[in-house]
Amino acid sequence: MAPRTPQDPDGIRLPVKLDTTSNGEFMPIPLDAIHHHANRLALSTADESARHSGLRRRAFLTSACGAATTLLAFNRAYASLGERGGYFELEPDAQWDQQLAAAQVGGNEFIFDVQGHFVNPTGAWTAKLPAEARPLSGLPNASCPAAEGPGRAYLDCFNAEQFVQDVFIDSDTDLMVLSFVPSRSDAEPLTIEEAAATAEIVEQMQGTHRLLLHGRVNPNQEGDLDAMDELAEHWGVAAWKTYTQWGPDGTGFWLDDEDTGIPFLEKARKLGVKIVAIHKGLPFGKESYEHSTCADIGRVARRYPDMSFLVYHSGYVAGSAEGPYDPNREDGVDALVTSLRANGIAPNSNVYAEMGSTWRYLMRDPDSAAHTLGKLLTYVGEDNVLWGTDSIWYGSPQDQIQAFRTFQIAEKLQAMYGYPKMTAELRAKVFGLNALKPYGQHVADLMPRFSLDSVAQRREDSRNAPDPHFRTYGPKNRREFLNLMRWQGDLS
Repeated sequence: MAPRTPQDPDGIRLPVKLDTTSNGEFMPIPLDAIHHHANRLALSTADESARHSGLRRRAFLTSACGAATTLLAFNRAYASLGERGGYFELEPDAQWDQQLAAAQVGGNEFIFDVQGHFVNPTGAWTAKLPAEARPLSGLPNASCPAAEGPGRAYLDCFNAEQFVQDVFIDSDTDLMVLSFVPSRSDAEPLTIEEAAATAEIVEQMQGTHRLLLHGRVNPNQEGDLDAMDELAEHWGVAAWKTYTQWGPDGTGFWLDDEDTGIPFLEKARKLGVKIVAIHKGLPFGKESYEHSTCADIGRVARRYPDMSFLVYHSGYVAGSAEGPYDPNREDGVDALVTSLRANGIAPNSNVYAEMGSTWRYLMRDPDSAAHTLGKLLTYVGEDNVLWGTDSIWYGSPQDQIQAFRTFQIAEKLQAMYGYPKMTAELRAKVFGLNALKPYGQHVADLMPRFSLDSVAQRREDSRNAPDPHFRTYGPKNRREFLNLMRWQGDLS
């Protein structure tokens, strides 16, 4: 009898996850009936395929055939509604043939995830947790074994070692940029010091520094512009991260506001860190909603041609469908396209579109996925779409990687709208090569060592006896989301 594993011995979790998990920046969106059908179909098909292969279901699901079978089941479910604008391009025999499945869901691309997150379980912020922030509600990985310990032992459920395991061992990710959540400076679940300590953990695993750091700047918050000097000079941040919809009083700003955005950009330029990552889309709510749109992106890109503007989430609004480009739409991906066109920003210029959380939600809607990717690759440029996953909120990013490796835009949409075909070369650009344009100076010396460090060895050892947990960590309903907001100090 096959040994039972500690993670999911009965094989009840699918390797590619369709669930309600949010990254904590927006309210979780319930699954539709089609998604429940897709999950049930994937599990039942996995049962059949596992028996055909002579494997226990858990062993089957952790194999390449498990991922292929899940994606093929999603195809059948979505096709039952006529949704074929996009699909996962897999041979039917991939659910039986391990070699074929590995060739289709596997790969050896350079994967540079430009948006990752981590929460320090021992940071000073934990002393300020309000009583109403219930410890086991809306907390990433709150149900891990450590959560059963006394006091705040549950915080160990997402320590730095778990982060390394999820991102670098259980996925094909080579490099990640560690980013920040929107919060007051006195209530940050991850400070720059803690981010640097996490990066050092990876570096100590025999010498390859696989994490770059953002410096969080809210230019409408007192003291943040002054703090940029230390972030650049002492911590060596690779880029700045800002949230234009966020403000200490609930009011956001535009990047070209003369009293907030422009002083921020001028100082970034002066300090020589000329990469700015801006959260756009995934709106926090109705308050200052307009500042979550991309109207200012083209304007600042034209005004600062020597700077790179990385549009995090690409302006995507979770739960709102994306179709062919509509110049009258004032939010979503279309607003980004309009802003670029109105300001003469050509594809492959100094504006980049990032896919964190966006791709995760597009996996639930293949039509929107096809139009979103098609528009971004056409109007932002095939060299300027960047891979990001918002992990660890969604657990290991491996399922997002496998889904993207196989996703294809339907030929009819390619013909109607001029969208490109998703080729291995194009996916490789998105997965990592494109990020070398803005970030290359920070990683050129590291890349030759990726295959030689202990992370690579641990990953290889893990693949010989895989035991991924297939969990997601972020809030999954309204109650959990509001509780997480209390954790971050955004609710009183």
